[in-house]
Amino acid sequence: MIATSTAMTNSPDLARSHLRVGVIGCGRIGRVHAEVVARQLPGVELVAVCDTDPERAEALGRQLGAAVSGDPEELIGGSGVDAIAICSSTDSHADLIVRAAAAEKAIFCEKPVSLELDELDRALAAIADAGVPFQVGFNRRFDPAHESVRAAVVDGVIGRPHLVRISSRDSAPPPLEYLRASGGIFLDMTVHDFDMARYIAGTEVVDVYARGGSRLGIGVEAAGDVDTALAVLGHEDGCVTAIDNSRCTAYGYDQRVEAFGSLGMAVLSNPPLHTGSLLVSNGGLTTGLTNSFLDRYAQSYLREWEAFVESVRTEMPTLVGVNDARPPLVIGLAAKRSLDEGRPIPVAEVEASAVGRPG
Repeated sequence: MIATSTAMTNSPDLARSHLRVGVIGCGRIGRVHAEVVARQLPGVELVAVCDTDPERAEALGRQLGAAVSGDPEELIGGSGVDAIAICSSTDSHADLIVRAAAAEKAIFCEKPVSLELDELDRALAAIADAGVPFQVGFNRRFDPAHESVRAAVVDGVIGRPHLVRISSRDSAPPPLEYLRASGGIFLDMTVHDFDMARYIAGTEVVDVYARGGSRLGIGVEAAGDVDTALAVLGHEDGCVTAIDNSRCTAYGYDQRVEAFGSLGMAVLSNPPLHTGSLLVSNGGLTTGLTNSFLDRYAQSYLREWEAFVESVRTEMPTLVGVNDARPPLVIGLAAKRSLDEGRPIPVAEVEASAVGRPG
């Protein structure tokens, strides 16, 4: 079964009632986390923000009443910060984690933790050596709808899982400059779904077969990527997960999950913008979908921070820790290799390519 926590430190400095947080990375997701910390968490203070774009950092600092640091090392090393939220570009995550761990700060890191297994293992080893709290930003685990499907599996309501189906389709593609550095659709987008496959089915993935193409005309092929993809995951107990992705829909943000088992099925559907509908002589109209993940998952971002803060204060294990950082990246790398080579890829093959493993 899936292990979903990591050991906590016994440091009394982190188990404080008033928690001071610094955010590194002030882009779209960094702003989300900074606003949650600054405005929605009693007893938690956003003390500083930092970004490679000074103007962006200044704007967010002014908006939220936080200091602005021009240097992430200065922010991490400051005595006035207890926890670091790493929301910068993925290629910077490992170095920042190592520095934050060395400074004995609690660490919240956006997904994926790295684009490379060796770098990920270096970061996880630093966390293990320092014994600091660590949580990965897989926010869908804190969404009540996803939790309900997971509970139906864990509680045995649907029996033994046979098939999990996940649809994940964005309402609009991200900018091309983001796509060029994101690691591709399987690492920046489907990585959430790979985590959900483990979370929902409750077992590890052993092999991956992926297909994809460029159907939207948004230029992803120039970055060696696809905008439409399908991945089939084989789990260690024989359960199968099918995941389909698209960078753009014509109708809104589309996120659905189905867990089918020996005794029944649990389903997560798209929430409408509102519950109103219209009935007229030539047919009926219903409301559309939310337009982005920010609208769909606002509650989950708050709940994941509440869980992180509670773990730090109580010195209890984080709910999405080091054990959950590595498998989604391995699955994503296997999916990319499968797409490139046109064959199923055992995750053990990808694991074997890593030089080092965390101690």
